[in-house]
Amino acid sequence: MTTFAAKLAQQRPTEVALRDEVKALSWAELDDCLNRVANGLQQLDLGPQRRIAVFAENAVETALANLGGLVGGASVVPVNFHLTAGELVYILKDSGARVLFVGPHTAGRGVAAAAESGVHEVIGWCSETGVRPWATWLAAQSNAEPPGKLPPRPNLLYTSGTTGRPKGTELPPTMFAGGDTVAEHLANLAASPAAEWGTHLVVGPMYHTGPLSGARSLAAGVPCVILGRFDAEKTLRAMQDYAIGNTVMVPTHFVRLLALPEDVKTRYDLRALRRVAHTGAKCPVDVKRAMIAWWGPVFIDAYGASEVGTTCMITTKEWLEHPGSVGRALPPFEAMILDDDGKPLPPNTEGRLFFKDETGRGVIYHNDPQKSAAAHVAPGVFTLGEVAYMDEDGYVYITDRFSDMVVSGGVNLYPAEAEQVLIKHEALIDVACIGVPHTEMGEELRALAIPHDRGNAPPPEAVIAWCRERLSHYKCPRSLEWVDSLGRNSMGKINKRKLRAPYWENWA
Repeated sequence: MTTFAAKLAQQRPTEVALRDEVKALSWAELDDCLNRVANGLQQLDLGPQRRIAVFAENAVETALANLGGLVGGASVVPVNFHLTAGELVYILKDSGARVLFVGPHTAGRGVAAAAESGVHEVIGWCSETGVRPWATWLAAQSNAEPPGKLPPRPNLLYTSGTTGRPKGTELPPTMFAGGDTVAEHLANLAASPAAEWGTHLVVGPMYHTGPLSGARSLAAGVPCVILGRFDAEKTLRAMQDYAIGNTVMVPTHFVRLLALPEDVKTRYDLRALRRVAHTGAKCPVDVKRAMIAWWGPVFIDAYGASEVGTTCMITTKEWLEHPGSVGRALPPFEAMILDDDGKPLPPNTEGRLFFKDETGRGVIYHNDPQKSAAAHVAPGVFTLGEVAYMDEDGYVYITDRFSDMVVSGGVNLYPAEAEQVLIKHEALIDVACIGVPHTEMGEELRALAIPHDRGNAPPPEAVIAWCRERLSHYKCPRSLEWVDSLGRNSMGKINKRKLRAPYWENWA
């Protein structure tokens, strides 16, 4: 099934297929590793859904576990490596994963979570009690071509929910290459246009679908370079050194790149760059203009969600003609702007943004038909929770969100998770978390809290530190403000749009 790698090993014997900051694999070595991972998984109990989970920071091994799982007919669950052991337990139980792959920074949490969740095997590129060493496990497996008729299984992705529990959703058909067998699936991947865009650079965490696309594009013969935690100048250096042609970025990456000194920005040769997919969050107009002026018309904006894939897209040329737009709807989706009663609104009128999925699928959450139903106003007509308007040409402009979700640095944050922790603090009577403007991150999570005793309220940073001891740091508010009221109505509900308004009024 990894015929693609074997053929490329013959055609390009000296080319590096996959590298990170410490190691590099040729196509022949990639073929050997993928075969061993796929064959090794055949020897393990993967459960009825054949699920494995990957809980590790960016590395060559992380890519091999993800792609090797696909080749081995497994459904891979990429897990946010910031999660605590307790948060990981829920995902492992809900997904039914039986095997967990970990790295050096996640091994301790992974072993602890595995012990509580029924995971049969923990394999990792690290030294940790309770972890089977990756190198030893690989060496014990056959490097022969794996079974050829295994059905391909989509990833199961988890995105946080407003109830504080993550929501699982399978990689949708718009993002899954399909096929009756893994061999057909890999052939479909090989036929993608990715081969035309050049070497792929992974700069985002590989628990997101965008960065994971770099691993999948190996099947199209696209070499892949993986970076660790984002560093702006290191990214430019890699783009020059490896003649990067294609990458996926979020607005926070752009902000950090633009903040570099001018002599640093002009130091690197980026002429190989052909395509930058921007995703994760709406990009401020001035930031996008500055990036286009620097890198040229190489940007493709993809708006959507893990649940459904890309719903709207816009090229650089289109964006310059419609600045600020996230593009027009892509088949099988049709964009719709509806009022609060579900009635269509005319062009250039702000309302709730919905999409009609012509296939009828819409949004499907794993093990949760109620949440699936709640995302729809009609069969196949769903929302991603945002307020927008659409012009006469069908271009969509996002203006706000009617859901509570906060997008910070391209990462979805759900205030309920932090609120449920903070309300247990002895100094707080009530709390609400909202998204407020942040120059670099787009927005940051801020807690608005009512203290028991305003005169003796603890320092905000102490409350935030307390929260961080109980919840993954990235889910905690970056700032906290003491307030006298949250404006709860008689039903106890908070109008968060009203709470956010003062912070956004003069924000350009």
